Amino acid sequence: MISIDVVSENNLWSKKIKNKDFFFNTLVKLFPKKYRFIGKKINLSILLSDNKNIKKLNKSFRNKNKPTDVLSFPFEKKLNLKKNTYLGDIVISYEFMNKPKSLSNLDFKNKITKIFIHGYLHLLGHDHIKLKDFKKMNQEEEQIYKFVKIKRGKLV
Repeated sequence: MISIDVVSENNLWSKKIKNKDFFFNTLVKLFPKKYRFIGKKINLSILLSDNKNIKKLNKSFRNKNKPTDVLSFPFEKKLNLKKNTYLGDIVISYEFMNKPKSLSNLDFKNKITKIFIHGYLHLLGHDHIKLKDFKKMNQEEEQIYKFVKIKRGKLV
């Protein structure tokens, strides 16, 4: 079972996602089995942030002086799933997710779903530095996203 602690440091998030804890914890329950780690207690945290703060983090940890959509901070360099495992932290920028500003709440949530999956895969050790790794990670993202959309459609 995966448990997510969600912290928001920007009030704008509440305009688009009312119950952030419920949203993200329900989202991971819709993942394919191989990404739910059934029988284990998996934890991670999400910081819902903004361009100003994610830019500081990006500068501090990646030496890139610009905002970005998502940052992932795996707790361990190599994934080692035990009975209880803390995967790490994901930080998401509101301004990147809310482009264009005319996005409906559903489109916003779909965009958040995709970027969360991207960050989650980083916590699991995926990256996209080399082209072959980019293709593999992109394929995994699309597979999970399609699976989630089908499952979520049955709930609506």
